[in-house]
Amino acid sequence: MKGNVVTGMGYLIEGARMLKHPTLRLFVIIPLAVNILIFGSLIGFGLSYLGGLMDSLLSGIPDWLDFIEWILWPLIGLTLSLITGYVFTAVAVIIASPFNGLLAEKAEELITGRPVAGMEGLGAALMMVPRGILREIYKLLYYLPMAAFVLLLSFIPGLNVVAPVLWVLLGAWMMSIQYVDYPMDNHQLGFADVKEAVRQRRLSSMGFGGMVALCAGIPIVNFFVVPSAVVGATLLWCKELAPANKP
Repeated sequence: MKGNVVTGMGYLIEGARMLKHPTLRLFVIIPLAVNILIFGSLIGFGLSYLGGLMDSLLSGIPDWLDFIEWILWPLIGLTLSLITGYVFTAVAVIIASPFNGLLAEKAEELITGRPVAGMEGLGAALMMVPRGILREIYKLLYYLPMAAFVLLLSFIPGLNVVAPVLWVLLGAWMMSIQYVDYPMDNHQLGFADVKEAVRQRRLSSMGFGGMVALCAGIPIVNFFVVPSAVVGATLLWCKELAPANKP
């Protein structure tokens, strides 16, 4: 497998740092406002039910296996956090997708110093809202069968031990595809091209996607994950995934 996990993780951090650049600042405001509105309301709603859900999941453990709760609590908490973070991020991304495409376009121009033949201005972004939403729904339909399979494993005794690991890997894979799609869409590349590009640099892509999935499950931090991930994915595209960078 090609790429580097640590390098991939670093793209999200570098993307977050680039958000302060005056060229990108305007295109960060709308996605950030969407994130704050959605995450602020949905996370509060989700946390109010987390305790009861955890108690319900652990109620079937026999008394002589009580010590396992110390292991299951962090595993279940991490799994629920990743699932919740992905779902909340997906909702925000669907709404703000056209603006994320515009942010990716401006970030690529800043990184490469070359113009990108994409959307120009917020007016053009608004005109692309229907297409952006359809593309996000397509990605969601790709994700759901895999998520359903892992969810099924979560309820099968013995096999459910590996479910948290599978959720982490699936989250990393989907987050990389989710955000790399923006710069590649600006170059009129299809969803099949996105999957193939991520597959070609699997380690870097999974490192990036894993970092995004982890941060998406952290309250407050997840407000800034979407714009940071858009710019981070653009860095990944420019430095590793673009055809000019392939051996």
